[in-house]
Amino acid sequence: MDFRITVERARRLKQLHAEYKPLVLPTVWDAWSARTAADAGFPALTVGSHPLAESRGAEDHEGQTFEEVLAAVRPIVAAVDVPVSVDLEAGYGQKPADLIAGLVEAGGVGLNIEDTVHSDGGRVRSTQEHASYVAGLRAAADDAGVPVWINGRTDLFAHAEDASGVLDEAIERLRAMEQAGADSVYPVSIQDDDDLLVAVTGAVAVPVNSTAHPVKHDLERFRRLGVGRITYGPLLQLAMTDAMKDTLKPWAP
Repeated sequence: MDFRITVERARRLKQLHAEYKPLVLPTVWDAWSARTAADAGFPALTVGSHPLAESRGAEDHEGQTFEEVLAAVRPIVAAVDVPVSVDLEAGYGQKPADLIAGLVEAGGVGLNIEDTVHSDGGRVRSTQEHASYVAGLRAAADDAGVPVWINGRTDLFAHAEDASGVLDEAIERLRAMEQAGADSVYPVSIQDDDDLLVAVTGAVAVPVNSTAHPVKHDLERFRRLGVGRITYGPLLQLAMTDAMKDTLKPWAP
């Protein structure tokens, strides 16, 4: 991907986050799904680690190497004329500068980075450790001259038996990522809890990302709750799986 195009797309992704509230980025996994979403009118996309792994017969949670992920991302980016962000899980054991360098070389202009380190037994980074990693990504992107959009994710709610019981800790983590240079923050697994969504969207100044199901959820509800960015995680692929089964069922022996 031409460097100038990558920079232009990165700037466009930032502009889109300001224009749309929320900005919906369909989560795609190959060139076909990317073209389909772009042709449907979406101005930006994101590649999800889970659906990407499913499409390649691999495991989610860093079941692919960073090089394998980049090899899959390149044709996705090349297939469309819109900005593409990439879910890079916990970083595949890469240093921030190497993660940014690989992403930019592949033409990606945004990334999602989570605090569950699957390559290290599934441990969760501390608040400061994860914020430091985000800060490293921000510095590396600045050094590269590409305004990469950093979506800082925390899995604290997902790991907790009682999500409301970790709200204060999660907010502390979201604020730490914001201060470290995250452009948006992503507390996963609270998409069905209005109170928690309101609490986190009111606690930070950057857009809050929420997972959504493209069939079961309502865009206006997320807008009303203050959500600034929406991705589908594996849920678009799962919805299409259900639709494909329904389509094929009458033809099955």
